Amino acid sequence: MLGLALGALVVWLVTRRPERSEPILDLAGEEPVVPEGVAEVLGVLRSAAVVVGPHDQVLQYSDPARTMGLVRGSRVSPGELLELVRTVRRDGKIRTIDLEVKRGSGPAALYLSIRVAPLAEELILILAEDKTVARRVEETRRDFVANVSHELKTPIGAILLLSEAVEDAADDPEAVRKFAGRMGVESRRLTDLVAQIIDLSRLQADSPLLQAEEIDVDQVLADAVDRCRVDAERRQVSLTVAGTRGCRVLGNTRQLTTAVGNLVENAIIYSDPGARVAVAAHVNAEVDDDYVEITVSDNGIGIAPSEVQRIFERFYRVDYARSRANGGTGLGLSIVKHVAAAHGGDVDVWSQPGQGSTFTLRIPAHLHRGPETTPQTDDHRQPDQEIAL
Repeated sequence: MLGLALGALVVWLVTRRPERSEPILDLAGEEPVVPEGVAEVLGVLRSAAVVVGPHDQVLQYSDPARTMGLVRGSRVSPGELLELVRTVRRDGKIRTIDLEVKRGSGPAALYLSIRVAPLAEELILILAEDKTVARRVEETRRDFVANVSHELKTPIGAILLLSEAVEDAADDPEAVRKFAGRMGVESRRLTDLVAQIIDLSRLQADSPLLQAEEIDVDQVLADAVDRCRVDAERRQVSLTVAGTRGCRVLGNTRQLTTAVGNLVENAIIYSDPGARVAVAAHVNAEVDDDYVEITVSDNGIGIAPSEVQRIFERFYRVDYARSRANGGTGLGLSIVKHVAAAHGGDVDVWSQPGQGSTFTLRIPAHLHRGPETTPQTDDHRQPDQEIAL
């Protein structure tokens, strides 16, 4: 009797198992198959690509898709994109969206142009192009145009007011001379600003290394210092040139002279009477490459730590009142930064308030002709000694 009972129980369990498992098989269904050749196409696309299944599961994706944050585990991210996938699956229409994707907790974000299209058997294809660089360039251009417009209004408005003052004071020769002098100052300010805007535009359009010439750094330093000599004498600031003779780099002589001249001019402007500005060049040998380092040092007012990282921004001025009084445009250091980058180098600064500043322009050295030893002259001056100008 007991054996019959156990046998009946086993038979009942065996007969019940298919009935319970059959609905599970129906719910799961068959795994959707990505059409043949899609994987190969995704591999050669420049856009990030994701193939989404009928249950919103990610079936295939290219490596950039995960880097951009479009795939999290086996799901599409962010939620806004997932909703768009479901909408395209319902109506079968291709849709395009511009999406900002945050990465981590930092402020940086990706700006993506995304196209979502239906494939066979309820599969959805997502294509995304990274527009971050283009977006930032457009923002920079828009800010630059706004800043230029603001900077141009100041001298133009001043000239207009001064011209009206001259007209009203036609019977007062002393007032006419005063207003005419101010018009000359504002006109020079306007001329300098337009010239530096043109220089900056040329730097962004031209690459000095495409038609590079061998540059004598000694001549660059001499020309840059000579350009600022009159201003230095007027402000009672002494200029000295020192360092290694015979350094050579490749690039554009005019651009490099402009960059060094801007550094020297800034050092003079932000120095008090009796201060000293030193310009020097040295070859710094590194593991990967050799660099010529051009330094411009002063013992002027210095720069606060909070402002050091901003001084290379266009139109940024550490001391706005002092800059305007001396005809500064706020573009000089921005031009230096562009020249350094265009020559394959960089620019750095050390500064302490009240102790002065040292700007270092680093350009890859041209070793076809290394640093030379200059013969001693009658005054027994060594090549590395300072030369007062």
